[in-house]
Amino acid sequence: MMTHRFFCPGPLSAGASVVLPDDAAHHATRVLRLRAESAIEVFDGQGRSHPATLSSVASPVTAVLGPALPEEPAPRCRITLVQALASGDKMDWVVQKAVELGVDVIQPVAAKRSVLRLEGARAEKRLAHWQKVAVSACEQCGRNRLPQVMPVVSLTHWLQGASGGWVLAPAAPQALRSRQAPESGQISLLVGPEGGWDDTELAAMATRGIEAVSLGPRVLRTETAGLAAVAAIQALWGDY
Repeated sequence: MMTHRFFCPGPLSAGASVVLPDDAAHHATRVLRLRAESAIEVFDGQGRSHPATLSSVASPVTAVLGPALPEEPAPRCRITLVQALASGDKMDWVVQKAVELGVDVIQPVAAKRSVLRLEGARAEKRLAHWQKVAVSACEQCGRNRLPQVMPVVSLTHWLQGASGGWVLAPAAPQALRSRQAPESGQISLLVGPEGGWDDTELAAMATRGIEAVSLGPRVLRTETAGLAAVAAIQALWGDY
């Protein structure tokens, strides 16, 4: 029988009673309709988790923790997915699947050809939504390390602190599989918007040591390309 998992920020310790966050409490009691004494699992987002038993399903919803489970190891390859803003629900899809694939940091960026434009309160609201998507994805896929979903910044702003990495470009002469994983184990992967990167953006990336790479003869959609590349990176140098 499936054990339902819930994110609960630490610290967690065996025997402790913890209060589930509002979203987790709502999902446990209103959606799943769990009752007191139901077995669940609680994780802290830092790699640690505990089997637990719901002790109260009235507000606040609480659980008593059992002995700690083996800690989830740190990823062999720490991937930062720099995703240009995409329209519709594509960003939700990218965030969800990037979490499942083991991405460490998700950095949304505003590119010149991005259809979606986010600023101010609208950007903050969308960020909070994406962070909830990331939590739900961790709960579903069994991941105990919660990735960072960063605030939206312009590509120009992000490049100011960048050094090295790969940008997906269909016309690039070098294939992803021909590259060598960085010795640091950290990889920044840049994915353009629906209309692709502007030439000036690609030139700016090159000045920061970011290499253009291809995934093959087919042109993939923005919501497909980054995820396909992450899966390939994980297979070549990461957790797969």
